[in-house]
Amino acid sequence: MFNRDQWNEILEALTANWFRTLLTAFGVFWGIFILVILLAAGKGLENGVKLGFGNIATNTMFMWTQTASKPYKGLPKGRRYNFKIKDVPAIKDQIPGLLYVSPRNQLGGFNEANNVVRGLKTGAFSVYGDYPEIIRQNPITITSGRFINYGDIDDKRKVAVIGEKVKKELFEEGENPIGDYIKIQGVSFLVIGTYTKKSNNGDGEVQKEIYVPFTSFSQAFNYGDRVGWMAITAQDNQPITNLKKDIIDVVKTNHMIHPDDDRAVGNFDLYAEFSKISGLFIALKGVAYFVGTLILLSGIIGISNIMLIVVKERTKEIGIRRALGASPWAVRGQVLLESIFLTIVSGMVGIAVSTGIIFLINKILEGTPDGEETMFADPSVDLMVIFIAFLILITSGLLAGLIPAQIAIKTKPIDALRTE
Repeated sequence: MFNRDQWNEILEALTANWFRTLLTAFGVFWGIFILVILLAAGKGLENGVKLGFGNIATNTMFMWTQTASKPYKGLPKGRRYNFKIKDVPAIKDQIPGLLYVSPRNQLGGFNEANNVVRGLKTGAFSVYGDYPEIIRQNPITITSGRFINYGDIDDKRKVAVIGEKVKKELFEEGENPIGDYIKIQGVSFLVIGTYTKKSNNGDGEVQKEIYVPFTSFSQAFNYGDRVGWMAITAQDNQPITNLKKDIIDVVKTNHMIHPDDDRAVGNFDLYAEFSKISGLFIALKGVAYFVGTLILLSGIIGISNIMLIVVKERTKEIGIRRALGASPWAVRGQVLLESIFLTIVSGMVGIAVSTGIIFLINKILEGTPDGEETMFADPSVDLMVIFIAFLILITSGLLAGLIPAQIAIKTKPIDALRTE
């Protein structure tokens, strides 16, 4: 129940030496402020790094051929080989838990010569021969038209989906590319769609790509049944890292690669790299809690010290109250309330100020131009963290006032009254 006289007494005790009270409260304010800012900064850095992955399916590995480093079954060391289209159903059939196995072939890009022509305009772009599933593994946003489908695959249609930068370089401003033709190494492809894709490095290279059906790519550029590389995605409940060895073993068997040859099949495990990054940010969050808690602890110690001084200064008052019949709990409760009140007020101010700074940072980041390189995005702290911080404040206030409160009730009334 609210006791106005009791709260007036608390305020009078804390404002009797307001400068000392402010300095003491600053310790708690600074501790909770640093804790919230560190957690928000860690979250912002995590969001920025993950933004670099875009919406790519992170439970994915990429696999390509390299040189065999060991002789096997009469085949020499140092030989080169190629994946074949038959490897795709073999992997799907023998490895359970896979979601997509997408073979890919590629032309152009990486400073190669001009390979795409439209009228009098030419450009050097990366051209990918793909299956429709690739858009689920490495998502893009279709801005007009459509993406390739299995009708295009089955009929080997010479159709293409181009990036916005390709459109800008090969077509006039305002010109609709849908239904027009481009020539890739002399072969005409009908443009059926355009796309955009956000790049974290801001160089726009991901907009300078062209997607065509895998089958028509192989036919048009004489690839036969060769596969350049594969993008393999596992189901959500099955980490691709756990399946990687079995997948590579299937390929080794199909191409007569020595089982112990670890250099013949190149791979990049995106899931493993993503897991390392996630683990790093869990560690950073732990460090933030550790550092913030230590700073907060120093503030709590400061409050405990000031309450000891307050109890010492009010020894005679406590003696009078005890002599008039005040119970030990009444005295203890008064000291604890003062400690909790000072801790919560200073802590909530710290939370409010840190939240305001986070809000301002987000406003500044919102003004960052799209496509500009950033490794920091949307710093935030969820409500659960604020709730935990509030519980920490209450607990800390109790701990800070506990020792002074115990000292207060142990003082005998007769001794307290003798104190000058």
